[in-house]
Amino acid sequence: MSIDRVPFITLNRFENGFKENFLSGVTTLFDNTQFVGGPQVATLEQKLSEKTGAKYTVGCANGTDAIQLALRGVDVKKDEVVLIPDMTFWATFEAVVNVGAKPATIDVNRENCHWDIETFKQAVDKFKPKAAVMVHLYGWGSPDTMAIREYAKEKGVVLIEDGAQCFGTKVDGKSLLGTAQIATTSFYPAKVLGASGDAGAVFTNDEELANRVRVLSNHGRTTHYTHGLVGWNSRIGAYESLFLNLSLDHIDARLDSRRKAVAYYNEHLKDLPLKVVLSPDNVDENGYCAVAMIDPSLRTALIDDLKSQNIGVGTIYPGAMSLQEGAPEFLAGKIDNGNAHHISQSVVNLPCFAYITDEELNYVVSAVNKHFS
Repeated sequence: MSIDRVPFITLNRFENGFKENFLSGVTTLFDNTQFVGGPQVATLEQKLSEKTGAKYTVGCANGTDAIQLALRGVDVKKDEVVLIPDMTFWATFEAVVNVGAKPATIDVNRENCHWDIETFKQAVDKFKPKAAVMVHLYGWGSPDTMAIREYAKEKGVVLIEDGAQCFGTKVDGKSLLGTAQIATTSFYPAKVLGASGDAGAVFTNDEELANRVRVLSNHGRTTHYTHGLVGWNSRIGAYESLFLNLSLDHIDARLDSRRKAVAYYNEHLKDLPLKVVLSPDNVDENGYCAVAMIDPSLRTALIDDLKSQNIGVGTIYPGAMSLQEGAPEFLAGKIDNGNAHHISQSVVNLPCFAYITDEELNYVVSAVNKHFS
């Protein structure tokens, strides 16, 4: 079969029988009027705990809410400082602002695109934060994750881990979501474990913290008409839970497919101005993104060339948090070594999705190699 286009991502490659099983499950939910809560939600939370190793999982409405629930769960209060990476998605920044706290953006390491321990120590000493949100970007995590956890604990900084892109990722052989003090994820459809709409979850091994998060996500209810906390409605829906339960049955195959795509790019794009970035040696990534870097002066021409051949390209993300138009009035401060900005101007993300074919991968690498020939 001749290939003449490759999307950046596609959401319509499902396993045989997946659609039929989902629609059958929808009929059951409809017939039983199980729209909010119910057995699909309970099953999902149990399966997520089993898959990640976290003792407690609380489903919620979306990944942004998950971060806000974690911040409220650990009792971050108005005007307290929370560290976040300068390289992340805007949701990390706005979640801190939305709970009334003040974000301080901290630069990342230029080589692995994540926090390193020395910069994190500098930030803790400088800003004396109540909490920090460590983001596991691109499907991997900081090689210094365990050191950062230890230092945060030593200094009394509550460490929340934004795992919107890291489902299935391990550092030092340990599940990131399963071993964090409190971690969050997003099930936005484009994620490695995506729903058919918005959904998210919070993970922890602390029963008291899990209970507090669950109460917050359901209007602060302690019983149906009594409210011990001021929360909001962030319940995960039964339809999304059904979709995710079916997806979890296939998640290993989907992750394996994505990882093979990243390995393919690494193998076939050698000695070029475009350099494929691999996860650190002690990190088992999940294949969420195929990440490459290029001199910023060369990026536009490459992207335009690939798009002219119907190849989808991403730039995740095209701007540092501290330089966003909406950031300055909320910033508590920043540590800016120029790395986040440099990455934002250099990053190129090639097509990567579950069940991408060898023919599609070959079409992409041939176009990239031809561009530089």
